[in-house]
Amino acid sequence: MKRPNIIFYFSDQQRWDTMGCYGQRLPVTPNLDRLAAEGTRFEYAFTCQPVCGPARACLQSGLYATQAGVFKNHRILPEGIDSIARRFNDAGYQTAYVGKWHLASCDGSNYRTIAVPEQRRGGYADWVAADALEWTSHGYNGYVFDGQMNRRDFYGYRTDCINNYAIDFIHRHAQKQQETGEEQPFFLFVSQLEPHHQNDRNRYEGPDGSKKRFAGYDVPGDLEGTQGDWRENYPDYLGACHSLDENVGRLMDTLEAMGMKDNTILMYSSDHGSHFRTRNAEYKRSCEDGCLRVPMIAWGGGFMGGHVVDELVSLIDVPPTLLDCAGIPIPAQFQGHSLCGLVDGSAAQWPQSVYAQISEAQTARTVRTKQWKYAVKAPEFDANAPFSDVYREDCLYDLVNDPHERTNLAADPAYAAVREQLRALLVSYMEKAQEPPAKILPAQ
Repeated sequence: MKRPNIIFYFSDQQRWDTMGCYGQRLPVTPNLDRLAAEGTRFEYAFTCQPVCGPARACLQSGLYATQAGVFKNHRILPEGIDSIARRFNDAGYQTAYVGKWHLASCDGSNYRTIAVPEQRRGGYADWVAADALEWTSHGYNGYVFDGQMNRRDFYGYRTDCINNYAIDFIHRHAQKQQETGEEQPFFLFVSQLEPHHQNDRNRYEGPDGSKKRFAGYDVPGDLEGTQGDWRENYPDYLGACHSLDENVGRLMDTLEAMGMKDNTILMYSSDHGSHFRTRNAEYKRSCEDGCLRVPMIAWGGGFMGGHVVDELVSLIDVPPTLLDCAGIPIPAQFQGHSLCGLVDGSAAQWPQSVYAQISEAQTARTVRTKQWKYAVKAPEFDANAPFSDVYREDCLYDLVNDPHERTNLAADPAYAAVREQLRALLVSYMEKAQEPPAKILPAQ
């Protein structure tokens, strides 16, 4: 049986509700909506670490961020780690990475604006990327580096440029197969920066015309009536999401033109969402769904058929899923579960909750079920500490009656039994993630 090509298409800081298949009224994502309608949409998908580098470490390693040693930004993915790229390489796949990496730099070695050396690329064989794309580019200018460490300048909007390198890889791979007569499948990881805000300009940068095109947006419920900076940024934010959608469409056109579409599986998701400075001083690093909930769809292979999966799933489930799609054994140390089983019905006793570690703005842990959100944080914050030996209950939300998380029940005595149950669930996740024992104090 011919092994499938596999593409993981990754956005940065994209809320789930930017997509039509999740209820977005404006025509922001027609291509992704079509793929979701033909394939599988995961209704309740969440990040396992709402920060760029740590979320990427989870995807590359199959481990929670603290296990991978990347509990905050600007930490190195350990060289030689048993990564998904190395697993694909060993299985005979051609591996390729395009876009933002964010796993090569630390305080003692800064690759944010220079080429990432081969030993810090996580095992990917083909490479066109920058460690911190937000440092090497803006919406309409910038650069990445190729596998020979040569600078490659952008022309046009950033999302288009990154996608062009992905399309170029597909063309080169097809040509190589034609020349050699070999049928080698590929694993392509496309890591876009959009719709992430532009750090040095303190705003979101959509393509030209975004402010006018998406001016008539509906305010998401969790943002309605809040301060934050969504009023000036949301049209550009949606414009950036629309550009991602256009580029996924172009990528699918290339697969069809190269005769690869019928033998390719594509997954699409994001590292975290954005609460537009309504929960803290920036856009992420919080326990609320505006930050934790992400889009996730899969198309091709066993995902076809217009499925909607209602179980709670996590980015930590993506690495075993990608390997499973390729028929590659899933390492025992991987923390997640293959999503394939939720579609074909083989999954038994799927977890009824998801877990996330939170760092940088706070040292926190959170668990979410269909009804409840429970979070704890360290009363004494140390940005350089991956764990704390003491946490205090910080948030409890009843998501059925309070879907926009406006009423914090963490100190309400009427919910003591709920907190006790969720505390035990949280501790079980912390143990599974090999975190040291910690005391959890009641909310003040």
